[in-house]
Amino acid sequence: MARKNLISFGNDDADGSPSANLGTAGAPAPNPVGELQAEAAAAITGDRPLSDRPLADRPLADRPLASRPLADRPLASNVAGEQIAVLPTKLPSLKTSPLRAMKEAVDSVGRVEELEEQLRAGHTIVDLDPSEIDASFVPDRMAYSDEAHKELVAAIKSEGQQVPILVRPHPEHSGRYQVAYGHRRLRAIKELGIKIRAVVRELTDEQLVVAQGQENNARTNLSFIEKARFASRLEERGFRREVIMQALCVDKSMLSKMLSVANAVPGHIIDAIGPAPKIGRRKWEDLSGLIKPRTIDKVRSAIERAEKAGRDSDAIFEAAYRALITKEPGSKPETWTAPDGVRLAKISVTDDRFSLVIDRKVSPEFGDFLKSRLEDLYNEFQGAKQA
Repeated sequence: MARKNLISFGNDDADGSPSANLGTAGAPAPNPVGELQAEAAAAITGDRPLSDRPLADRPLADRPLASRPLADRPLASNVAGEQIAVLPTKLPSLKTSPLRAMKEAVDSVGRVEELEEQLRAGHTIVDLDPSEIDASFVPDRMAYSDEAHKELVAAIKSEGQQVPILVRPHPEHSGRYQVAYGHRRLRAIKELGIKIRAVVRELTDEQLVVAQGQENNARTNLSFIEKARFASRLEERGFRREVIMQALCVDKSMLSKMLSVANAVPGHIIDAIGPAPKIGRRKWEDLSGLIKPRTIDKVRSAIERAEKAGRDSDAIFEAAYRALITKEPGSKPETWTAPDGVRLAKISVTDDRFSLVIDRKVSPEFGDFLKSRLEDLYNEFQGAKQA
């Protein structure tokens, strides 16, 4: 008879015989967390209500195997001639949702009970009037795609709202709510004129922005500049960098780069360019290094031309970038003629420099004389500015 390989959860006794096994012969090892998640999902969809009784108070037959007393668990070791691989009872860290109930690691049977308590407390889905819900106090998106919005409206109209939004009681206005995440769904449902499904939780400002940032990172692809602006706004509001890093799921180095770009490029230029979803960090860093106060008008003109031509946000960025890296053709040098009629110098002026070229063939000494007077001329110039 062929030997079977079974997997059970537990620790081996000193004599090598497995004890406290959770598996049963011929059946897969139980997954208490999976059982509980399935129960919670059934409760959300309405297939089966989530029990409000703690695991310890339930009849043994209604408990996940992992929470039953050892004596009442079937032992895989009772099957003769089976080869059993015993795995440790400690389960790895598990993250399946931004909601706290699925966030922390399940390390023991006691954690399974805690998980169930968290699912029961504060995760009830309710129907709210969209007109009573306000946006987050820190916007993370610069613009919504009209096409994507229409697709979302059509999907909700056809299939209903599949995923609830997360809101908190408004901290300043009684009877109102504030969105942590789900702004696009809220906008679509307002347009449809129906109730919105939401999870209502008490959240601090820090908890709200972390939930907002992490859910958007997981569900939607915010562009680099949208993340950078979000980070900058959070810092302006006094949030610690550790909180911002957690919200955006970035390390300290990447956060510094984001803030550097957001602070170097004027806000009105970023707004005019838009989210530029295909433009990554490196190009934004290049733009931030090229843009100077004297080049702002040139960039604005390039952006306006691109907008009039109906370009999208990525193309508008490229137009602004090209305006900064393209050298303008130099103007024709202007000849300066001395009072005695001698054409002594040529003057060239560009955005970056002023050039004065002395013709040494005409006056070999004038250049040296001018050089010796530069300090006096500069001091005279400074005095005239201060007068």
